[in-house]
Amino acid sequence: MAVRHRLISTSPQSVWTVLEDGTRYAEWVVGTSSSKPVRGHWPQLGSAIGFEVRLGPLSLTNETVVRRCVPGEALELEAKAGPLGTARIAIELRPWGDHCLVIVDEHPLRGAGGTVHNVAVEALIQIRHRAMLARLARICETDAAEAERHRPLGQVVSPAPDGGGARA
Repeated sequence: MAVRHRLISTSPQSVWTVLEDGTRYAEWVVGTSSSKPVRGHWPQLGSAIGFEVRLGPLSLTNETVVRRCVPGEALELEAKAGPLGTARIAIELRPWGDHCLVIVDEHPLRGAGGTVHNVAVEALIQIRHRAMLARLARICETDAAEAERHRPLGQVVSPAPDGGGARA
């Protein structure tokens, strides 16, 4: 299983705000050139995002379906990859002081992807996750900094209940 983590310098709520926006999926998911919600209200159970992957002149479209959602804490997805099958991608958010520890766990679920899964494929997934988490961190930290710049002077931001003292 490809498990990777990254500490993002913002609150779990800031990270969740990006994850729950189905229109931003292609911004942080490596290999995805475009995305849009196609079914339900993302990220509710059973909702789906359609995505496109481009490899040179080739273009493949598929979808990712929400299989489990605990708002602000966990998002589990089933990404469909046509003849390669499907993969389970679990994203967990944990408060870590004033920051958010993001843990991504991905493995083949159905189809040919599971048959050819080996150490080399695992290494490629790790490289992809490193890039994906770096993108997610950049987006979340930039969004949080932008929100802080637009906060009215003198406005006090109190910690969220059970937020570990993190600023919202």
